[in-house]
Amino acid sequence: MGFIRSRSAVAPLRRGIAAVPAAGSTPVRRPTVGQAVALHRPEEPMHCIRPAVLSDTARCFVAAFDAAVAGDVLYAVKCNPEPAVLRALWEGGVRHFDVASLGEVRLVRQMFPQAVLHYMHPVKGRQAIRAAYQQYGVRDFVLDSLEELEKIREETDGAEDLGLVVRLALPKGNALHDLSGKFGAAAAEAVTLLRAVRQVAPRIGVSFHVGSQMLDPSAYERALELAGGIVAEAGVVIDVLDVGGGFPVSYAGLTPPPLGDFMAAIARGVAKLDLPAHTRVWCEPGRALVAAGVSLVVQVMKRRDYVLYINDGVYGSLSDAGVPGFRFPARLIRPFAAMGDAAPAGFSFYGPTCDSADRMEGPFHLPADVKAGDWIELGQLGAYGGCLRTAFNGFDQARLIEVADRPLLETPGHTVLVRAA
Repeated sequence: MGFIRSRSAVAPLRRGIAAVPAAGSTPVRRPTVGQAVALHRPEEPMHCIRPAVLSDTARCFVAAFDAAVAGDVLYAVKCNPEPAVLRALWEGGVRHFDVASLGEVRLVRQMFPQAVLHYMHPVKGRQAIRAAYQQYGVRDFVLDSLEELEKIREETDGAEDLGLVVRLALPKGNALHDLSGKFGAAAAEAVTLLRAVRQVAPRIGVSFHVGSQMLDPSAYERALELAGGIVAEAGVVIDVLDVGGGFPVSYAGLTPPPLGDFMAAIARGVAKLDLPAHTRVWCEPGRALVAAGVSLVVQVMKRRDYVLYINDGVYGSLSDAGVPGFRFPARLIRPFAAMGDAAPAGFSFYGPTCDSADRMEGPFHLPADVKAGDWIELGQLGAYGGCLRTAFNGFDQARLIEVADRPLLETPGHTVLVRAA
């Protein structure tokens, strides 16, 4: 059974204790996840945001990219647009945002008037382009066709202060989630586009995306070599080189190479291009900045052998645990009873809806004595978790709380020591 996700139909996440303090106020001491479960005894899914983890992860990533290529880090808002997450990233030094819709433009501009917004979706509506430019101060736009270039020119009334970035198509790669099919101009078309944008914009560039959860650092070097060849054939000088996203994070059974390996590969690839000194290098991380910063607490409603029926699923925040097959790290939370010493076992999950496709194969490793009424914390849900919830079957209630815990999994090189909450 297929389904359409509709964020507008989903109830907003309800805040629990320890909301974000106002600027200048006394910092709130945040509970642990276990303490929050004991206090709330939640019967709806509970999203546990770790602001300190998010801020320190952002700080580490921004510093690493700056050290590698002295570039700008654009957070991909689509990955998690929750305001508490955005505030934590801002605290960590993120000042540039990759926005993909007018809704994202409005959200970030309202929260951070001084932020730099980059409209990175290659196919945009006319009204969205006009509003982004005229009302919200967006100047950078990505495109992958002459049709889109004409649209941008018309809706900005031939503005002479644009930054136009040509999205390049890449051949199918070895990322865990290939993104090569939907967007990007082939080499010959990209050459034509670069020459065209050079005639009308004071700032131009190229961008690409190697795919989500790219585990091979050398993929960035290959993509940079391809981009350099296209720029050379076009015979233009570029002002922006955007290496996209794809930086991986850890999941259960998956540990990627350290972040430094990716930064070193990008630095080598950029150095080979011998770009003009003024050329600015960008990247667009999403998952790498936020995955570890949010977990999800669910409650077991029923057990049948080694299948657990839980109160969230693929129509909620666990879409990636369905067909994509993500195996999120899991731990049992039992605040009112002894944990015991049961050996770990692998479990599958069913979500709360009436649809049999609401199944998460896992395996998710938990103590073998897990039972109805227990709570389970699932980690690495900061990326594409809460933002993909739907209201299907009426299961759209969720709670949001801020906690002091470390991540359930660490990704090598992505985080530094978190300050005391």
